[in-house]
Formats: sequence, C-alpha cells, structure tokens
Amino acid sequence: MKTPPKTPEAGDRIKVIMEDNSETGILLDSHDRGVLLLKLDNGYNIGLKKEHISEIKILKRKKKKKKQEELKISGKKPIIDFYLTGGTISSKLDPETGGVKWLIDAKELFSMYPDIFEIADIRLKSPFNKASENMDSQDWIRLARLVGKSLNDPHVKGVIISHGTDFLHYTSSALSFMLGKLNKPVVLTYSQRSSDRGSSDAQLNLICSAHMALSDVAEVMLVGHANINDNYCYALRGVNVCKLHSSRRDTFRPINDFPIARIWQNGKIEMINNNVNKRTKKNGKINVDAVFDDRVGLIKFYPGQNPNILDFYRKKGYRGIIIEMSGLGHVISEGKYNWIPKLKEIIEKGMFVYAAPQTLYGRLDPYVYSPGRKLQEIGVVYLEEMLSTTALIKLGWILAHRGWRGSIATKIKMLEDLHGEIRKKIRVDSFLY
Repeated sequence: MKTPPKTPEAGDRIKVIMEDNSETGILLDSHDRGVLLLKLDNGYNIGLKKEHISEIKILKRKKKKKKQEELKISGKKPIIDFYLTGGTISSKLDPETGGVKWLIDAKELFSMYPDIFEIADIRLKSPFNKASENMDSQDWIRLARLVGKSLNDPHVKGVIISHGTDFLHYTSSALSFMLGKLNKPVVLTYSQRSSDRGSSDAQLNLICSAHMALSDVAEVMLVGHANINDNYCYALRGVNVCKLHSSRRDTFRPINDFPIARIWQNGKIEMINNNVNKRTKKNGKINVDAVFDDRVGLIKFYPGQNPNILDFYRKKGYRGIIIEMSGLGHVISEGKYNWIPKLKEIIEKGMFVYAAPQTLYGRLDPYVYSPGRKLQEIGVVYLEEMLSTTALIKLGWILAHRGWRGSIATKIKMLEDLHGEIRKKIRVDSFLY
C-alpha cells in the first residue's frame, strides 16, 4: 500500500510547478480556495490559481516551535528598558497568513535579534502597539511618563523605543519637550523593511541603538541607517529630523543640523556634534512634564489658497496654528485671496499664529520683503528655522501650561531654544548632510 503524498502546510517552503514556469517560496494561508498564496524570497506575496498548478514539492517543513526558557536579567550587563510601541521593527512575519504580528515578549525579541541581548540585559515593555499614524497626544503622554520612570530608575542605563517610521519625528519631538533635560539616553529606532527580508535594516538599527543607549549622550535621539549600506548608523537629534524617503533605509536626515554621532556595530561611537547634553554621573532625577493641548493645527500654504480655511480652525476652538509659509515667510498678501485681513482678524480674536518654513532647510526672515513685515506687524510670529512638525508639538505642549498661555508668554517660550530646535547659526555644510 502506497503512502499518500504529504500535504504542504502554511509555513512550509515549497516549489510550485506550473505549465510554463515555477515559483519557490513560503506557503501562506489563503482565504480563497482556488488560489495558492506564496511569499517569495524577495518578500513579496503572489497568488497562483490552483487550476494552473501541476505539482507542489515540499522543500522544507516549517520549524516546530520549541518551548523557550524564560529570559532572566543576568546582573552582569547594563540594563536597558526597551519599549515596543509598534511599527515594522516591532513585528514579525506570520508564515500562516503572510502578514505580520506584533512582538509580545522578550523571548520573541531575543529569537529575532539575539545580538542586542549580548550588549545589555533587556527589560521589554509594551505599553501599546500601534501604527504611527494611529498614535495621538495621549500615547505621547503615556509613553513619556513610562520612560520617565525608567530614567529615574538607578538600575537602568538607558532607554530604547521601537516605533513606526512615518510619524516617528512627531513622537521624538513630543518626548524631547515632555522629558526635558535628560539624565540618560533615550533612543528611538525603526526599520523600513521587515525582518523576513534580507535587506531588513532592523538588526543594525537595534545594535547601534543599544550602543547609543549606553553612551554618555543624554538626548532624545533617532538611531538608524546612515546610508543605503550596512556600514554604520547615525544618531540624530529628536527635534531636528524628518523622514525624507518612503522606502530607503537611511530615510531620516538631520535638518539644519549635524548628526550627533556615527555608531558602528562593534560599539565604536564617533561624535560629530558635541553640542549635546551629557549623562549625569550621579543618579539624578528628571521631572517629566507630559501635557499637551490638542487644539493646535498645522496648515501648509499653497498658491491660490482661500484664507477662509482659517475660519474653520477658529470656529472649531483651535487656540493656535502653525502655517508652513513659502520662501522667507510669505502667504498671499494682495488680491482676491489676501490672507492678511483674515489673519489679523483671528489673531485679534485670540488665536496664536506662527510661521514655519515650508522649505525644511534655511531660516525665515520677515524683514527681506514687505509681505513678511506686514505679517509680523499684525502679530504673526516667525519661528526662524524650526521644523513645522516640531513647532506643532512645541505649541501644543506650551499651551497646556496655564502660565504660558498669554500671547507674550507663549511667544517668548516658542522662541526659546529648549532642545536645539532654534539655533543662532546654521552651518552651511549641514545642508543635505
């Protein structure tokens, strides 16, 4: 009696033979009975109609899960508190569905990225798992309070936060203002490509993040690939970064600033920018100031834009807006859609209006052309080179404080350089660093 052929299961590596070609990959669960789903080696999924398949060969059965031993703190290595909040780096491939699942504990993190456990004892925490576009100010507040507890724990050497890339620079700005002057490093990191892909940036980013979390740089930083290769990472100041590419691994770049440091996989750290806060030698405490007023908005000005959009924010009860202005700080100042009368009206009714550069690089200057001078005369405040995203977060944080809510007090605080978001001088060679 012949043994019936083995049936492939989701997670098995198989070769699918058709009339004119063949495909090799990991078998996935399919919700369509007539379609076989396959994850290819390049990371993409394809669907193959079963009626076109002549043979399926099982190349390798999926590994059976072994019971993992509980990971314990060794007591011999420095302790890093690791916060999983979501994003590609906080997930793993589910071979049965072809999608991804959130990592849920230290054992799963160890199985994927064991190298960071050689550098430090990792205490994993997962306050929430969200795609970054689903995060809001309440998530920033919660994260800041938790991270503050870690920073004030004398046993913790530093903090790592894994995060989705798309709105990571909003979170890094929020933590910069909410955590204030730090006593230890706070490192946010990410991956552009999932861990199942050969080109994943997660491994190097995490290793470099661990080294930076143990460094003497007490700043909120982003750590990730510095170029398209796997050479080294950059540490970037949390208030002066922007995601500039949808898929490149070196997507985050410093804006009007230099990287803080280069970090290599072997732990070598080369300081580039020494204008940073340093770790306190004694176990000094930080004061967490995790508050935020959501009644702030960000408007990107474009030619021909009707200023009546400002009425929406006023009627909805917004207390302040950031306007990304063109050039050195301009909006329409004449003709049918002249913004100046409407801006003057909402400012007189108590709304705070701040200008940030649409250009990313460079500094606003209202004194060069007459439109800028007119806007400043009616009460628009120019934020020099501050990024619009950082300005939005800073304004929401400031307006949550009763003592800073007056027009003069808010203006003074917005123009105060708290974490390197406004500098007296921008180095020419920082452009497109």
